[in-house]
Amino acid sequence: MIPNGTLELTADPSGIAQAADLLRQGLLVAFATETVYGLGGDARNGEAVASIYAAKGRPSFNPLIAHVDSIESAQRYVEWSDPAEALAAAFWPGPLTMVLPLRDGHGISPLVTAGLDTLAVRVPAHGTARALLSSLDGPVAAPSANPSGQISPTTAEHVRAGLDGRIAAILDDGPCGVGLESTIVGLAGEPSLLRPGGVALEQIESILHAQLHVHQAGDLLTAPGQLQSHYAPDAPVRLNATNAQGDEVLLGFGSVACDLNLSEKGELTEAAANLFSALHTLNTTGRPIAVTPIPDHGLGAAINDRLRRAAAPRDS
Repeated sequence: MIPNGTLELTADPSGIAQAADLLRQGLLVAFATETVYGLGGDARNGEAVASIYAAKGRPSFNPLIAHVDSIESAQRYVEWSDPAEALAAAFWPGPLTMVLPLRDGHGISPLVTAGLDTLAVRVPAHGTARALLSSLDGPVAAPSANPSGQISPTTAEHVRAGLDGRIAAILDDGPCGVGLESTIVGLAGEPSLLRPGGVALEQIESILHAQLHVHQAGDLLTAPGQLQSHYAPDAPVRLNATNAQGDEVLLGFGSVACDLNLSEKGELTEAAANLFSALHTLNTTGRPIAVTPIPDHGLGAAINDRLRRAAAPRDS
């Protein structure tokens, strides 16, 4: 536990500088990105990375994403390629992570990659996140800032509820805009979709002019966010529900009667931004959660991916 508790820092130049200094000391700082709040530690510092796993209770075989402030920074750590250049030009900074072979002399802790010879790397679009990365002048390993397997945080309050006293500071910059983790594309071999997220598969395929292999349950873990049970509330989750049963609360989409609606207008972008916040809200009821159907295209594929993992059987 942190002796004096978790600091709350304001996303101004002073707070960003203080957060960067804590990272240099090997401490952990949660910070806002456009996707969700990340739990950051210096990706070159093995003890800091080990602290991330410990704070989250995260399995050490589950790799982490390294966040950097620019394409040039990413190229310090991974072998670049034409597909990487095309995707970076289209989607960076933004909610896209690429898994690429590590460069010689990269300096990244093997705990970040879970011993693999590849690195998941992203340039976030969030201004505060990039300012923090620039101030540190180094890569920050940052999974979602929540206990492992639980609902991802989209506000500083969500972070504090799960990690207060376990990390040094929270750099608070309000709610996250996208509200859904980054899409992960594997580029170490045949281009593949390792995790759907904030950039739709169709957009990526249009840039690469190729159809991507899609990671399936049971495939080897090669990127973050591939565990079958993940993003889970405390109570059971039932999908594709037409109404609530028993003591359930109903999470809706579109024009439906429900307890809480992701998007009454049926807009997938709005639903993605509201997903984790809605799950946090319904989780406080202590009641099982039923979810009405959501279209499985565009961002809907990523929303349904998170919901399937939230509804998956839990380890006992």
